[in-house]
Amino acid sequence: MTTYIVVADAARARIFTRDALTLEEQESLVHAEGRLHEGDLITDRRGADVHESMSSTSRSSGEEGSASQHENELFAKEVAQRLYSARTENQISKLVLVAPPKFLGLLREKIDATTQKLIIHTLSKDLTKSSLANIQDAVRDLR
Repeated sequence: MTTYIVVADAARARIFTRDALTLEEQESLVHAEGRLHEGDLITDRRGADVHESMSSTSRSSGEEGSASQHENELFAKEVAQRLYSARTENQISKLVLVAPPKFLGLLREKIDATTQKLIIHTLSKDLTKSSLANIQDAVRDLR
């Protein structure tokens, strides 16, 4: 069994394995909706007149960002499910999570308790667009 290193944000998760000191990218999960803005995720209410005042068509502050948040949660759940599958297939001995703080929190929330016990380190950083060498440098000492 090996160490899994998950480098993720709301739109992409790169899954690496590490044997000894060498990282190897195993797969990449993409969630395009994670890159969309709130307005692109929701549609105007049915039949709204374009001449209506903005105040009558604006959402309450409690709903603002809810579509983006929902998409982020869906993707975190997808990544967590992938890790669950790897654990139940005895592929993971240790787990390292690397993600921006907000997504890292969501990811930890969605990972089941048994898989969480495999987490040896977390790093609050967005490295999804970084090169393999930069990611390897960032996680080198996380053993």
